[in-house]
Amino acid sequence: MIGLWDTTGNEVVKALAAERRSAGGVASGMALTLIVVVDEKRVREAEAAATIAAAAHPCRLLVVVRSDVDRDRNRLDAEIVVGGRLGPCEAVVMRMYGRLALHAESVVMPLLVPDVPVVTWWHGEPPEEIATDFLGVVADRRITDSAQAADPIAALRQRARDYFSGDTDLAWTRITPWRTLVAGAFDTTDAQLTEAAVVAPPTDPTAALMRGWLRSRLGIKPRWDRTREFPRMREVQLRCANGDELTLTREDSVATFRRTGQEDRILPLVRRPLGDELAEELRRLGTDQVYAEALGAFAGLNNLDRRPSQRVHVWKDPATAQRAEAGVAAHATTNAGS
Repeated sequence: MIGLWDTTGNEVVKALAAERRSAGGVASGMALTLIVVVDEKRVREAEAAATIAAAAHPCRLLVVVRSDVDRDRNRLDAEIVVGGRLGPCEAVVMRMYGRLALHAESVVMPLLVPDVPVVTWWHGEPPEEIATDFLGVVADRRITDSAQAADPIAALRQRARDYFSGDTDLAWTRITPWRTLVAGAFDTTDAQLTEAAVVAPPTDPTAALMRGWLRSRLGIKPRWDRTREFPRMREVQLRCANGDELTLTREDSVATFRRTGQEDRILPLVRRPLGDELAEELRRLGTDQVYAEALGAFAGLNNLDRRPSQRVHVWKDPATAQRAEAGVAAHATTNAGS
């Protein structure tokens, strides 16, 4: 590992090139560049997930940690790791302070691997609008996690309003095992579904996307039976036109599948590590049309998959926005006092 403190982007590029030459074959064959935007307290968690994903998708990992954007003096600290504890990937962890943090692209762009796709993953609360973050605009694929937001359902609706081709969310990735089991239940029947319900907490984004998926695939509006007895989606209920009822109920790491006239079956339904979820999303570097349809069905927006794939960067200065909000609040207080 090489540590560079109070350095420049040019020095980071030189140090990475030197480390790659030292590593030799370990540093060859990069399949993509993975940009991770993360808070300081979750850097190690992001690195652990990227290490798992890199086993299937060797990549250059660029971790961007933004801090103290109001600091008067800009500063860049960087750690460079090639191979070693992060497996078959090259990693540059960049901690940016001051106004530099608002222009992370000035450091990140020279570090992108030439001629390979770019993926940006926000490991934390997603941005309100990806178009305001250059690190999202430059990416071929953008991964958010609405479950990290203070209001996951509102964040998921914002993802639908802000959607462009190449966007995805890890809440969608987490229902892949559910969707697999539900779809497999119809391998031996042609019965038409007439009703569906999802039992889940009211703030569970996986339940919202499950309802959207069922609606987009089946043309029915599933009911949401909200419960606070369980931390995440508990059950999917389906009713067929012939009167048959099917339920898939999760209990720890297994699911019980019940169907009218048949014996219960126990099926695996394991909560996967974050790295496995990330690796799944890195397999697809284009548009996920099924996700777009499910997200649109949940949010009541049509034809998300027909939106253009190219984003146009709209720069927003958060410091200016905060000062404007403070000014409005102060004006309102003054008026109230008078």
